[in-house]
Amino acid sequence: MSADQATGQSLPAEHQERGETFVFHAADMQDPHAVYDKLRAETPVREVLMPNGLKVWMVTKHADARAVMADRRFSSDLVHGRKLVETGSDVRPTQEDYGSQFGRHMLNVDPPDHTRLRRFMAKALTPRRMEGLKPNVSTLVDELLDAIDPTGEVDLVGQFGSPLPLTVICDLFGVPASDRSDFHRWALAIGTDSAPVALTSDNRSDEAKSCAAAMAGYLLELIDHKQRNPGDDLLTALITARDEDQALSSIEVVSMAFLTLFAGHETVVHLIGNGTLSLLTHPEQLALLRSDLSLLPNAVEEFLRYDGPANTSMMRYSTEDVEIGGAVIPAGSFVATILTSANRDDEFFPRAATMDITRPMGGHMTFGHGIHYCVGAPLARIEGRVAFERLLTRFPKLRLAVEPEELVWQSNTLIRGLSRLPVLVD
Repeated sequence: MSADQATGQSLPAEHQERGETFVFHAADMQDPHAVYDKLRAETPVREVLMPNGLKVWMVTKHADARAVMADRRFSSDLVHGRKLVETGSDVRPTQEDYGSQFGRHMLNVDPPDHTRLRRFMAKALTPRRMEGLKPNVSTLVDELLDAIDPTGEVDLVGQFGSPLPLTVICDLFGVPASDRSDFHRWALAIGTDSAPVALTSDNRSDEAKSCAAAMAGYLLELIDHKQRNPGDDLLTALITARDEDQALSSIEVVSMAFLTLFAGHETVVHLIGNGTLSLLTHPEQLALLRSDLSLLPNAVEEFLRYDGPANTSMMRYSTEDVEIGGAVIPAGSFVATILTSANRDDEFFPRAATMDITRPMGGHMTFGHGIHYCVGAPLARIEGRVAFERLLTRFPKLRLAVEPEELVWQSNTLIRGLSRLPVLVD
């Protein structure tokens, strides 16, 4: 049986090879599983032409994705990646004045720089600090749900999923209440555009560039303030942390803050949005969870696996010829591990295309693998568990306000998330 027969649908003609290259379109993000299923079944490691004109080797199977993420021959160093873009493609490199404030975070460097930065973050973002935010998360979730008008249509992404992690991050950073409106506005513009972590600037809006610059300037001022007036928050902890008598520079603290903002916001927004949609389109799973909320930790892991918020890992490039999954990726190639596809790999997850909140936990790739595994994963899990517990308890009649086919997914290839999730709650 062919991959097309297995998925029950065939791909449009424009997906057929252009020479030796498979063409991936921004519109494919409306339902990427059909494309990924075909690639995973037929050519799980292959070169793909991305919407911005960049050629990338896509890795779609679970075992191969883990292999790439654990292999030091694949570099995450953004500086060298930019040089490759300059010399190997017609896609313009990211502008230094736009990217320098956040370019040197943990996801964009290799050891030993990565090891050093991760040690600093581990000292600052401790399990105790994340667990200590749980009461704030519970209070905030209740406040956001209280503010929902039960008589009309509700955008669960815009009114609940997005403000929850943004406010938690403000608490984490120690952002004063008077500054939070601007902080939220900047963060939304940056996050929607994937600005802090994108490699190229072709599809980046002027608003996102302006907001990123404003956010960087604000964070530098806030860091300066906290150097003189330390508080019990993540920025102060990063400023005061020491590793072999060395401290982070202000620019490094800003870059770590941008990473925390992007990863902490986008992950939780779309965990809540995608997870809610998965429940509402699987009524038997929704009924099961409502009847036994002790399944919540398991359910959140299944939401992260089945249709999680991360479509791909950060871009890597090969420092030498590397064989992965029977294919040789040439030196100097860009490589993307497709987490959405790895999480639907039947060779690792039995009945991978089926959502099952009783599935044994573990193994999904949404938070990464190896040295780049997400430091903030425990906080995302806390936010997700509290959000779903309160949401399902508060609104027993929760249901979609539109047909699933009418929903619009972001065309962003890094993040898997809905633009809006219209629901009815009464």
